[in-house]
Amino acid sequence: MDRNLDGIYFRVQRDGKWENACFSDLTQEEMERVMENRDIDWLKSMCIQLGKTIRRIGDELDIVCE
Repeated sequence: MDRNLDGIYFRVQRDGKWENACFSDLTQEEMERVMENRDIDWLKSMCIQLGKTIRRIGDELDIVCE
């Protein structure tokens, strides 16, 4: 199930068709493929966006892990 939580979209080919999918909805193989050959600044930027998204979801749902 695609949840579209992180807002970081990539074009991926699935079953012969191209579609947009959020990073968190990609398979591990797809994640590795989209990160391949990216520079450190790109990776840092994506990690910051993912961190902000996790914080927002935690704030909205009042989730705290102990």
